[in-house]
Amino acid sequence: MSIIGWIVLGLIAGFIASKIVNRAGEGFLMDIVLGIVGAVVGGFIFQQFGAAGITGFNIYSMVVAIIGAIILLVIYHAIFSRRSAL
Repeated sequence: MSIIGWIVLGLIAGFIASKIVNRAGEGFLMDIVLGIVGAVVGGFIFQQFGAAGITGFNIYSMVVAIIGAIILLVIYHAIFSRRSAL
């Protein structure tokens, strides 16, 4: 998949995941980064369970990226919410 494909997949996945987790987007650039890293994390997790990771620009890959981005967002909010509370 090309770099443009990764950016588009990352933007869509990051935006959807941020809407699911906290009802507000994290910002354009953060959504892209979150989605791309989420795709990598989701692909790794899915491969550990014996499923295929990111297979291209399709619905399955989008679901994998969204799940990975949701996991990252939950961890991100857990770390930074705890820091702001201290």
